[in-house]
Amino acid sequence: MSNRLKNETSPYLLQHAENPVDWYGWCQEAFEKARLEDKPIFLSIGYSTCHWCHVMAHESFEDERTARLLNQNFVSIKVDREERPDIDSVYMSVCQAFTGSGGWPMSIFMTWDKKPFFAGTYFPVQSRYGMPGFCDVLNAIVDNWKQNRQELLQSANEIVFHLQHNEYETDDCDSENIIENAVWLWKRSFDKMHGGFGLAPKFPTPHNLLFLLLYARQNEDQEALHMVEETLLQMRKGGIFDQIGYGFSRYSTDARFLVPHFEKMLYDNGLLIMAYAAAYSATNNQLYLDTAEKTAAYILREMTSESGGFYSAQDADSEGVEGKFYTFTFDEIIRVLGKENGTTIAKIFDITPEGNFEGKNIPNLLKSNALGTAFEEERQRLYEYRKSRTALHLDDKMLTGWNSLMIAALAMLYRVSKNETYLQAAEKAQRFIQQNLCEGCQLYTSYRNGTRSEKAFLDDYAFYTAALLELYQATLEPDYLKQAEQFCTEAEKRFGDCQGKGFYLCQADANELFLNPKETYDGAIPSGNAAMAYNFVRLYQLTEKDRYKESAEKQLAFLTGQSHEYPVGHGMFLLAKQIDENPPEQIVIVVKEQSDLGNVGRELPFLCNASVQSESREYPLINDQTTYYVCKNHMCMPPENRLKG
Repeated sequence: MSNRLKNETSPYLLQHAENPVDWYGWCQEAFEKARLEDKPIFLSIGYSTCHWCHVMAHESFEDERTARLLNQNFVSIKVDREERPDIDSVYMSVCQAFTGSGGWPMSIFMTWDKKPFFAGTYFPVQSRYGMPGFCDVLNAIVDNWKQNRQELLQSANEIVFHLQHNEYETDDCDSENIIENAVWLWKRSFDKMHGGFGLAPKFPTPHNLLFLLLYARQNEDQEALHMVEETLLQMRKGGIFDQIGYGFSRYSTDARFLVPHFEKMLYDNGLLIMAYAAAYSATNNQLYLDTAEKTAAYILREMTSESGGFYSAQDADSEGVEGKFYTFTFDEIIRVLGKENGTTIAKIFDITPEGNFEGKNIPNLLKSNALGTAFEEERQRLYEYRKSRTALHLDDKMLTGWNSLMIAALAMLYRVSKNETYLQAAEKAQRFIQQNLCEGCQLYTSYRNGTRSEKAFLDDYAFYTAALLELYQATLEPDYLKQAEQFCTEAEKRFGDCQGKGFYLCQADANELFLNPKETYDGAIPSGNAAMAYNFVRLYQLTEKDRYKESAEKQLAFLTGQSHEYPVGHGMFLLAKQIDENPPEQIVIVVKEQSDLGNVGRELPFLCNASVQSESREYPLINDQTTYYVCKNHMCMPPENRLKG
């Protein structure tokens, strides 16, 4: 029998629509019910491609006994973290305060007025792994709710007070050495044997790689460049990259990038396309361009809707087994490709009878030097065979922020590859946002089956502004720059702190929680505050308007204060600061007619400040042809009819 979630559009909530748990979505009705019936609230936060969310759902939420316990004693609420980043962010802070860590599924117990008194992540149905069983937790909370209510309420008030009074207290501080300190920390944590940084699990964090690439170029730091290249190479060779169907999984569970957490997220692949495209621009190593293009091929083949929007994610699990879709036995390879070809391919991809992952094999190139080897026919046969065995769940909602990251990535890839396909896809996706997730300068977070969310958040505006800036850089179409200014201004109005201390995640008059976060720390994706710093810096450099210079200075100062204790957690801010302190070359392109502009955007340097003007006394045409005026480091070159490489 279906519960209330059957009327939701979120794929995550719909996955729980047949649970015996009497779920509510996040709504006032649920909180009012808890108040009237004097019950605590159980809040469960996750997302549709989360492996441990599936495990807890199968073990507990599909279990009749557990459901009865929840239904009799709690009001239960399900939230999709990707549609409600505000709820996720606030209660993740709660979970980290209670447990010292966080993750999904997130399990929060709170009062009807949204004050939390206990938190955790995954609970097994029965006590194991050193964790209490979920039913034991529920029973303990019921007992305490009845017998020790005041202690629970006091705990709730204390955690709320703690979080409200420990946010953003760091003052602005000296930023002189913050970039060098961050690079030093990255060099200390670099894994010289396997690439990447720190111990397992290893996340790609491409925004850190983008910063290090720029730092290496501007400071001629070969060690920094080596760290980036070795990391990109190892990820491309490892199992974190889908060698058969392309695209990257979310992270590696081991140090070698062999065993991924198999879910594929749109944002990871967008950011990694950026990193590989930037690496190709910096080194001319064809492997990086090949990897970026293979990743884009995966996105355009499997993660793009007919209307041009990009889907959110593909699951790690198939038929309840993590990684089942992606792994092979040695016998399967022989059966599909024949003994001779199969044996060759198996050797290349480290596929053995013993297996390299739970008795099966994750295809990888870590033991071979087969990058660039021609085996396309065999790969395609394995790809088709893999699709015939089992299916992957697709989270087909389309998120403004994540779509914006992919738009920016494809615009960058177009510029280094010269392939119009990528620009066309980026522009089509931007039109999708404009038509379905936008009214004037009002954005909405998500869209699925003709329904969109009720509001948007800082990240949506910040990433969309950045996407428009990349489209401008790729096309030099002035309307993209104009729109970027409009949405940046709208973000300032909706989310800005009136004291100039950064940006809130949620619009003040739409915030319904005890805390409105100012997220500054980069996670798997850059923070909205860091993206705003980048936007201000780029808009000032592209428009030379003083208001963007002032905004950039304030935002960079705010983020300096937030990041100085652990700068490696703020790679996107460091990138913006690096660009601000060492502006790229200024290129004025003078054209006789706008139609003369052609595809000049893809001929520009990967990072530059380009503008288009008609002929004037200050900028005359040379030889009556399109003319380039290039300036850098307070010095201008003679005008030329062709850009020099």
